[in-house]
Amino acid sequence: MTAGVREEPREAVRPRTPRRLPLPTLLALLVGFAGVGYRLALLFADVPPTNSDEATMGLAALHIARGDGFPVWFYGQAYMGTLEAYLAAPLVALAGPSVLVLRLPTLALYALFLLLSWRLTRRLGGDRWYALLVVAVLALGADRVVKNQLIAGGGYPELNPAGAALALLTVGLCVAGAGARLPRWAAWGLIAGVLLWVDPLILPYVLTLGALLVARRWRELAGRAGAVLAGALLLGAAPMLVDSVRHGRNPVTAVLAAGGTGAPADWADRLHGALVLGPPLASGFCSPGRCATWQLWWAVAFPVLLVLAALAAWHTVRRASGGPRSAERVSAGVRLALLGGAAGILAVYALSNAAGQTPIESSRYLSCLAVAVPALLWPLWQAARPLAAHRLTGQRQLAEVAASDRPTERRFAEVAASDRPTERQLAEVAASEEGGYRHLPEMESIKAAGERAAGARARVAGTGALAVLAGVLGTGVAATVDVIRMAPAVHAEADRHRSLVDTLGALDVRNVRGGYWTCNRLTYATGENVVCAVVDDDLTPGFDRLPAYRREVAADPDAAWVAPAGSPLAARLDERLGAESGAFDVVTVAGWRIYLPRR
Repeated sequence: MTAGVREEPREAVRPRTPRRLPLPTLLALLVGFAGVGYRLALLFADVPPTNSDEATMGLAALHIARGDGFPVWFYGQAYMGTLEAYLAAPLVALAGPSVLVLRLPTLALYALFLLLSWRLTRRLGGDRWYALLVVAVLALGADRVVKNQLIAGGGYPELNPAGAALALLTVGLCVAGAGARLPRWAAWGLIAGVLLWVDPLILPYVLTLGALLVARRWRELAGRAGAVLAGALLLGAAPMLVDSVRHGRNPVTAVLAAGGTGAPADWADRLHGALVLGPPLASGFCSPGRCATWQLWWAVAFPVLLVLAALAAWHTVRRASGGPRSAERVSAGVRLALLGGAAGILAVYALSNAAGQTPIESSRYLSCLAVAVPALLWPLWQAARPLAAHRLTGQRQLAEVAASDRPTERRFAEVAASDRPTERQLAEVAASEEGGYRHLPEMESIKAAGERAAGARARVAGTGALAVLAGVLGTGVAATVDVIRMAPAVHAEADRHRSLVDTLGALDVRNVRGGYWTCNRLTYATGENVVCAVVDDDLTPGFDRLPAYRREVAADPDAAWVAPAGSPLAARLDERLGAESGAFDVVTVAGWRIYLPRR
């Protein structure tokens, strides 16, 4: 017997060449990893600095992890959902309470935002190089930007990835076949509902993108798709709706009341805070806690770009051919919706008292402007891209002419000496020796003059666009470097707070009184081993987000007092030092003063 071996087809044994990522995609991936890595390094350096509001979300995560409660709202108010607490609860259960475990989910949300922004840029018609530019801009991390992205204080880190996801789903719903759209309708409604519960700051994007869907898919919305969307929307907003019914609370009223308290701000202050300080701070062009004069140039460029990008998108919507499902028209429509949402967010912020009263800190309300970056920078890219492409094309054509068999030295020298060899000039050189090229001098002269004028305008526009893009990246890099410079001081402050926690443990102190920005931070850092009740600088009771803490502290006659060294509260408590009854003994530790009742 003989055994035969079947001959394999040649294609089966031919080695396959591994697919390589295109260079701009590879660079975008590297830039994205750098942006995430930079933020992870900040987290290990205790940057950005934490506060009691973030600790309040941490306490909610701690209670969820223990099964002690499942809060719907940020403690002490009837708005701003606790999604961040539910995301962090499993990590808190595994590793215990810390700022790092509270922020790891927000870091993951930022990474998701980068990925979705890259994908959204590509779906909106941008090439890979433009997607790289968008990722590079969003990878930079100035003071206000990293605070919005990393601090788990409620309502900010999750908004941008959710907004980018809504925009991507909108593109898909406008171009996909009817049979493939029901899951997208459900996802769109669910995300929108969750956003309404978490924080209504992103509502302008929900409205503009929703209006686009209604305009293009109203027939579907009148049927099963509308039912799916409505059901998913109600499911996402269920925590808010159920709580409102059970307790008779209106979250809309609470949100409106949060737009600034006290006397109404002057309109000049509101406009200055919203239009001058707001865009540079929200876009990451300012140093920690302030905006230098040179960093405010974006306040002028931002509204101009907003208008130009909106006009360009509207023009594309009007002229695009191919029917209502044209990809070009859909892309322009989504860009227009994003720009309209950004304008709406800016307008609502300008109407609030917060823009005039606390413009530096309240600029966090503009964090969602980052969702519109792929649409906002589009006119700059459209103007700058032909300039670079023209240079490359001219050089390539010139090389082709040089490689031809019989170019005349005189004509080649003339073309080579020109700044921008045009296709007509190069064609003349290529055909001059063949004798087959003829032209009318007057008509060619008129055409050449028009080409030169159009080329000059394009070069000016491209040069200006490149300058603005360079300014965006350069200013963002400078502000990011300022954050890195401040990191050692922030880390040192966090170390001092850890020393405070250790000292309270060594003194066996279980109940204390302190300022608002001391209490919940201290309680969360100790895992509720130390419970703190809030007092104002005049020693009167302050605002406790968890009233149970006040009751527990009031029941302890040996409750201590804690205050930062040099603070007004410390000065007031220092007045009670002495030998008389009711006086305090003080323990000083690394920037803090602990006041122990004298027994």
